[in-house]
Amino acid sequence: MGLLEGDAMKKAASKLYWKIRGHDSLKTIFEANVEFGHITENQICHLLQALASKAGLTFAEMVGAYAKRRSRISNDLLTVHKDLLYSTWMCGSGPVFTASVVDANGNIASPALDRPRPER
Repeated sequence: MGLLEGDAMKKAASKLYWKIRGHDSLKTIFEANVEFGHITENQICHLLQALASKAGLTFAEMVGAYAKRRSRISNDLLTVHKDLLYSTWMCGSGPVFTASVVDANGNIASPALDRPRPER
């Protein structure tokens, strides 16, 4: 009985989620948790672009975000940035939308710190 409970607890503790949030200045305007396996990293990037576009861009700014780089109408308003140390992606400038990989306790996963170091 105790072994099964322990295994179930370890599985629950190792479960990961996408914590998706939107901020306008210091105000949280959106928050959602989605099981990690339900959305891929590529889909998260597209979702952040869609949320940032809907919440803060004009139609002309959206067109510029998809225009060919270095063209007269192009802009970087929907570029998704990834934090190299933590599993966090960000898009937008006002409002800003982020997606972080978190554990069941809401702590951000840190793959760069969890990876084994190569032997020298």
